[in-house]
Amino acid sequence: MSRPTPVGTPSTDRGSAWAWMRSHVNVTVTAFVAVLCIVVGFATGFWLLFRLAYVILIAIPLAWFWTREMAKGLDVEVRRTDQRVTQGQPIEGSVWIRSRSLLPKVWLEVDDPSTLPGHAARRVLTLPARGAASWSYRTRTRLRGVYEVGPLRVTARDPFGFFRVTRTFGSTATVLVYPSAPELPNFYVPPANLPGEGRIRRRTHNITPNVAGLRPYAPGDSYNRIHWPTTARLGQPIVKQFELDPASDIWIVVDLQRSVHVGEGEESTEEMAVSVAASVCRYFIQQNRSVGLITFGQRLRIDEPDRGQNHYTRMLETLALARAVGDAPISNLLFEESRRFGRHTTVLVITPSTEESWPLSLISLASRGVKVAAILVEANTFGDAPSPLDVYGTLASGGVHTLTVKRRDDLGRVLSAGMEDAPARGGLPRTARGGA
Repeated sequence: MSRPTPVGTPSTDRGSAWAWMRSHVNVTVTAFVAVLCIVVGFATGFWLLFRLAYVILIAIPLAWFWTREMAKGLDVEVRRTDQRVTQGQPIEGSVWIRSRSLLPKVWLEVDDPSTLPGHAARRVLTLPARGAASWSYRTRTRLRGVYEVGPLRVTARDPFGFFRVTRTFGSTATVLVYPSAPELPNFYVPPANLPGEGRIRRRTHNITPNVAGLRPYAPGDSYNRIHWPTTARLGQPIVKQFELDPASDIWIVVDLQRSVHVGEGEESTEEMAVSVAASVCRYFIQQNRSVGLITFGQRLRIDEPDRGQNHYTRMLETLALARAVGDAPISNLLFEESRRFGRHTTVLVITPSTEESWPLSLISLASRGVKVAAILVEANTFGDAPSPLDVYGTLASGGVHTLTVKRRDDLGRVLSAGMEDAPARGGLPRTARGGA
């Protein structure tokens, strides 16, 4: 039994031919001109039209072979340095290209593309026979996020622009740009109700994770306090001294509700809020504090409180990907996650919101014994937004330790402005005013 003829094959072929003609408009038009010259030449007998048609019909295949030959016989090496950088630092790369052909390579377009804003790594080269060329590039990272670089593309064109052949070399590399985190010389948030909480460390007879030093063994010391390597080296019992843990949990809550942020790019409340959060995280990690991070952009992201450089890197990755696209008000987020906040925690909210609900949520947490603080990004200095004075007044009346940040503020200076108002020991701190 004969097999049925596939239905639609001719139309598919016609579609492919039409697509080819649309992608090679110059070739199509030139071929049409050649055919028209032949037709008119036969009708008029004008010899020049025939010669023009012959030149065109010979030039098109030659241009095709030219383009294919230019794209062959190439060795390309791409070297890219840092795949993780901090906002403002450059990404660097170098490109090396060599021809193995005995013919020169003319008008090669070499491009190492990237989704990174402002990235430009393109050259037009002419390589002699078996020649080589190389160059390096540096692109400053202006915005945090995840970007792709590569693969490198080499494009060859014929002199008439009829054909182009593009070859790719290497693979796509991912560049993660961390948010800017200016170093803070000092920073203060109200201490939680834990023994030893605060800026002053005290020795203790209890065993804690913090070893303060060593001393000779005294009668009554427990054997689990003995530091065996030093004991073996000195030939006498040596025990460890401990100090109270100065670090109860600190929760940093960053507001990523879309409707409360204004500005664009680097000059936006979103970038300022993320930069503030990164700086505060850096400060407390350097102080060996236990820090947690809560954000709600595309989804809820919670980094549980922890210490150490690895945890700081995880929080930077969270902040690098944070986008103000959420629809959850910060007051709702504080309410939903309030079970995480107890007497042994300090909650720091970073937001440009001028809604009255979230200060009341903070004051409600404070009434439960949770230590609270706020960094208010003044949205009206970034664009068209209401004044934050009413919200600031509510926070001040509730005794919430508050700092304000304006557009283009020096974070190291502004966020340290509350230190002079920090109480020496215990008590409720006065509200601090940052900014110029």
